[in-house]
Parts: sequence; C-alpha cells; structure tokens
Amino acid sequence: MDFVDFSTSVWSIIPPLLALSLAIITRRVLLSLSAGIIVGALMLNGGNLLDAAHYTFSSVSSLVYSDGALNADYTNIIIFLILLGILTSLLTISGSNQAFVNWAQKHIKQKRGAKLLTVFLGVFIFIDDYFNSLAVGAIARPVTDKYKISRAKLAYLLDSTAAPMCVIMPISSWGAYIITLIGGLLATHAITEYSPIGAFIAMIGMNFYAIFALVLVFIVAIFSFDIGPMAHFERNAENAEAISDDISNGKQGRVMDLILPIFVLIIGTISMMIYTGAQSLTADGQPFSILGAFENTVVGTSLVVGGLAALITATLCALSSKQISLKEYVSAYALGIKSMFGAILVLFFAWTINTIVSDMHTGKYLSGLVSGSIAIGFLPVMLFILSAVMAFSTGTSWGTFGIMLPIAASIAVNADPALLLPCLSAVMAGAVCGDHCSPISDTTILSSTGASCNHIDHVTTQLPYAMLVATSSAVGYLVVGFTQSGWLGFLATGIVMIGLILLFKKRPTKT
Repeated sequence: MDFVDFSTSVWSIIPPLLALSLAIITRRVLLSLSAGIIVGALMLNGGNLLDAAHYTFSSVSSLVYSDGALNADYTNIIIFLILLGILTSLLTISGSNQAFVNWAQKHIKQKRGAKLLTVFLGVFIFIDDYFNSLAVGAIARPVTDKYKISRAKLAYLLDSTAAPMCVIMPISSWGAYIITLIGGLLATHAITEYSPIGAFIAMIGMNFYAIFALVLVFIVAIFSFDIGPMAHFERNAENAEAISDDISNGKQGRVMDLILPIFVLIIGTISMMIYTGAQSLTADGQPFSILGAFENTVVGTSLVVGGLAALITATLCALSSKQISLKEYVSAYALGIKSMFGAILVLFFAWTINTIVSDMHTGKYLSGLVSGSIAIGFLPVMLFILSAVMAFSTGTSWGTFGIMLPIAASIAVNADPALLLPCLSAVMAGAVCGDHCSPISDTTILSSTGASCNHIDHVTTQLPYAMLVATSSAVGYLVVGFTQSGWLGFLATGIVMIGLILLFKKRPTKT
C-alpha cells in the first residue's frame, strides 16, 4: 500500500502528539488513542475515508493474524496476560494472597518494609519487563494494599525497577537484544577493541538514567519521598480504608500455595527462554551459550509456557487444599479474564498507533534532527534527549534502540571514536526515559495493570520522578561529552540528583 511520505516532515509527529496530549488532558486513554489512530490513518491515506478505514482494519487485524498465520509476537502477550489474570484471581479466591499478607504482617512491620519488598522483587526478577511488572505486581499488591500504599506508588515502583534493571542486565530479554545490535554495529564499523558483551558491560556504568532511576526508587521506598501528584495519592490512600482485592470469602489459604506457583512461573519462563534460544542456536549451527540463548530466545512463547505451568501448579495447590468448589473455580477464571480485558484493549490501541507512527516514519524524522553541525561535546546529551523524545512519541524503547543506536554509532565514529560507548549509552538511557514517560508505552500500560492502577494516574505520578532523573542524567551526559570521562559524568549526575532531591524536599507540599 502506498502512503503519503512524512519521513522528512514535522507532520509525522502529529498523531502521537495528539494522542499523548489528549490522554493527559482528558485522562481518557482509549478516546485519545482513537483520535491519534484516526488522524494518522487519514493523513497516511491522503484524507480518503474509505482507504483510511481499510488501513485501520488491516493494522488491527494484523496484530492477531498476518501472513497466513497467527501473529505470535502479540497473541502470546495477550495469552500471558490472560493466564496471569486467572492465576492472580485463583490465588486470591483460594486465600493464598491473604495468607501471604498475614505472613508479611508478621515479618514486615511498616510501610517502608512493604515498599522495599516490592523494590527488591523488581530488582531480582529482571528477566523481562512485562514479566517483571505483572508478576511482581501480583505478589506485592496485597501487601502494599494492607499498608495503605497507593496503587500509583506501587505502579511507580514496578515501572521504575522493570525497564531500568532489564536494560543494564546482559542476561535479560533487553540485554540480549541490545548486545545483538551492538555486535552488528561493531562489525559494521570494524571496531575490534570490544566484544559485543564487553562493550555492553562497559556501557552499564554510563547508563545514567537507568542507574539513578533505581537509586531514586530506593530513596522513595525508604524515605517516602513523595513529590507532585504522588503526594496527593499517598495522602488519599493513608486516609482511606485499606484497599483490597480480597475475594477469598474467608478461605484459609497457605503461603506456599502462592510461593510455589510464582516460583514455577519464574523457573518455567527462564527455562523456556533458554530452551527456545538454544533451539535457534542449533538451527543456525552455532554452539550453545547462556548469553547466546538469551540473544535468540522467543520471549512470548516462554512467557506463555511459564504462565501455563504456574496456573496448573496453582490449580493443583488449590485442589489439595480442598477448599474451593467447582463454581468458585469458574468464578476465578471469569474474574481473571475480566480483570485483564481493560489492559488488553489499551494494548491493542497502543500497538495500532505504534504501527501508524512506524508507517509515518516519525522515528526517521526525529532522528534526522541530529545535525552534523552540533559541537562534539554536545553529542551524548543531544542523543539522550532525542532518544527520550522518540521513545515518548513512539511508545517503544526497543524501536528507539533499533533506530538510534546505528545513528549514534555512525555519528560518534566519524566525530570522535572515544565517544562511541558514551553515545550508545546515552541512547539506551534516553530510550528508557522516554518509555517511562509515555502513556502509549506497553511497559507503562502493563505496570499500571500489575498495580491495578488507573493508567493516567500512573503516568502523571511517575512523570516528576522521571524528569528529576532525566535532568540529572542530561547534566551527566553533558559532562561526559566535554571530558570523555564516564566517572565524572556519573559523579555529576549524582550531585545534581541529590541537589534536586533536597530542593524538592524543602518545598512545602500542598494539601
């Protein structure tokens, strides 16, 4: 299908900008995304209503079925969401969640402990961001509810540990993808002083946004650093009756009945990721390695297998307790599917507008804004800002990696090879930053889902924290650009962040 070419036009940013603006102003996500989709479809098809309608239908249907087969990339995520919704519902109706809350009350004495439990789970479950947000949310939500921690705060803790951990861990779906991209770039530019994984590890310390976003999460958890709208939601949660999803009807569940399915979920998913990756390596005639397996894994299939194994385990645990009737099983399944319907609907709309953004070449236009006339010292900070804007506009950090890492490598190699790794790190950091701030990011959507939080509430409460870290990181990349020292950039980022925290801490909070 031939579209109007917007690859070099500022008009290419109109659909995502419209959707993002309306989402923040109206707080109605589906309406806002619909507006962006309709406007984008009309623009691509020259204003022809019939062609725009056909294009929109094709874009939506291709999310499920394309090229004569199911679209596994998207359908597996939907299936995993449904499985996790049913699993969460079953754990709740069997009383397992409540048993875990009762256990936590004996060992966790205050709100700080409940928040730290969430943060530590988010840090240690770093295999995949989807898996992180949903699984940790299911475990932590009953505990944070008990201690009157707002759902907005929980969503922030989930979102700000998921992507930042995944992007700095070599053995994660994100790390493997980035290492593969880096390997291609090193080969393209004939750079032999680094191996792909060696370059990735060297870049970890210069991924200022990811590192300091994690630092800020711990500060928020320990010191209750509530700024912007978050303070309002925390006060409301403190003054309200304890939130509860409890539908256990007095069932006396067992803590092990929650721990075992979650353990199976983690082990099953990791094992399947290694298995599918190993199969790909064998098919390509390559020797097996753990990193190689993660580079070639099929994440969607692995999530579904892990989710199914966990659901079977939870069912067997519930059967052994002999406390749940057939009617309650059916009710748990129905409630679980229903609980995920809203998130699935938002994801479909977000994926559709992402398709439109891709066809309008919004990323290509934004990447073209990097001019060769920029002073060399400004390259890292400019790449950080541009990558953040691109991820915010397109809703995808992975897409931003794919577009911006090759551009950053090409610019750095031709301008000053010593800035290659700082520039690549700046792109990675900016992509995560923009992804954090974007209402159309699937990671942001799933963090809202994991916390059972209103999506726009999560976006607006997380934004001040993201901007605080982004501002600090921008200063760090400015220092790196002019000194070519990652350590000085790291130090500058830390100093600026401490200063901003102290500044916000001194400001009176409005009631």
